[in-house]
Amino acid sequence: MPEKITFPKGTIVPNHIAIILDGNRRWARARGLPTLAGHKAGFEAGMKVARASREWGVHTFTVWGFSTENWDRSPDEISYLFKLFKKMVGVVEKEAMEDDIRFIHLGREDRLPSELVAYIKKVEEKTKNNKSHVFNVALDYGGHDEILRAVRKIVDDQVPSKKIDEELFTSYLDTKDQPYPFVDLFLRTSGEQRTSGFLPWQLNYAEYYWELSNLPDMTPGKLADVILDYSRRRRRFGGNDTVEHLKFDPKITAKLELSWWRLSNIPEGMRLRDYAMMHLKEKYGLSKDLAKEAVKFFIEAIAEEKDEKWDKAKDKMKKFYEVIKDEIKLAFEPKIVASMEVDFNRKMLKKDSIASASDAEDIACKHLAEVYRISLLQAAKAAHLRVLAGVEKNLALSGLGEEHWLKAEDYLQKYYSALKERVA
Repeated sequence: MPEKITFPKGTIVPNHIAIILDGNRRWARARGLPTLAGHKAGFEAGMKVARASREWGVHTFTVWGFSTENWDRSPDEISYLFKLFKKMVGVVEKEAMEDDIRFIHLGREDRLPSELVAYIKKVEEKTKNNKSHVFNVALDYGGHDEILRAVRKIVDDQVPSKKIDEELFTSYLDTKDQPYPFVDLFLRTSGEQRTSGFLPWQLNYAEYYWELSNLPDMTPGKLADVILDYSRRRRRFGGNDTVEHLKFDPKITAKLELSWWRLSNIPEGMRLRDYAMMHLKEKYGLSKDLAKEAVKFFIEAIAEEKDEKWDKAKDKMKKFYEVIKDEIKLAFEPKIVASMEVDFNRKMLKKDSIASASDAEDIACKHLAEVYRISLLQAAKAAHLRVLAGVEKNLALSGLGEEHWLKAEDYLQKYYSALKERVA
């Protein structure tokens, strides 16, 4: 039995997830299997992630199974797909009463098999009063087609032009009468990076995620990672979300950090604690008193790491991040980011391991995304630069020359510049 997936405290679960189900045929070809086997595997994977999404509190789940352009597929493939769609409707019908799901078809009906249309209408009617969840299935759907159908209905209803606004137009779309018609998180499997006209009106302020896995390889665990990535993002909706504390100067911040890395570079008569305080004040915009409180835990965490007392280091780092969180008002979880930072430093201590550096970069990316509420994609460049700085630091500490300290400072400055571009 698969392990139950739980989210960290404070995770923001989207109300509406929309997915383009893609990659079934490529998955099958890569394995020497017939196309239909790929569609079957994709169907099973899609239903698993749909169920998982409901368990996590996602209200509306929309899948695009067949577009208005998919009619150029072979008759055998189309016939098999419609059998799968009927099976999908049947599964939803069985689960609808238990999970309180409302089933809705998006798209045209006039070209679908009459038997399938009749079954869809039956399940739509049967579930129309269910409210906890909505399961939208887009069949023979195209974004332009939906908008054209909406316009035709408005014209047929003789609505005066002065009365046509966004609210009225939305009421003529296929997602009308739904509590969450607008998509929060849009996901496409198989690594394709386009919407292909899916829900153009409803995707207005959606967050996009391009999943490399083909649909048959999509799992609840991968969807959970996508939701975590979504949760970290700061959704602006066109407004101002400036974080006032993050006004650091990349050049100054890098120089301060490198100085306490080197120790011997700290000016005579100044303690490591004092210099680290200057670094934290610059990096996070802390007051002198808060920097003094934070640096105590920060220095203690570093000391525990040197002795490879990782659990104690995580505890000290957690206390450090609790101070930081209260001041800069970002929504990260101190325990999680503390664990990530210590794990990153632990990986970077393995100086000769390329694999460890690669693992460290993955951790750094997730750490930056969690702390600064940005996506993994947005964090990737800074994370890479952070690891490069750490590699040069290790080479310098191994006695391989002053040039490695110079490279470490250069990478640190580039790291802070990349970070500031994202968070300031």
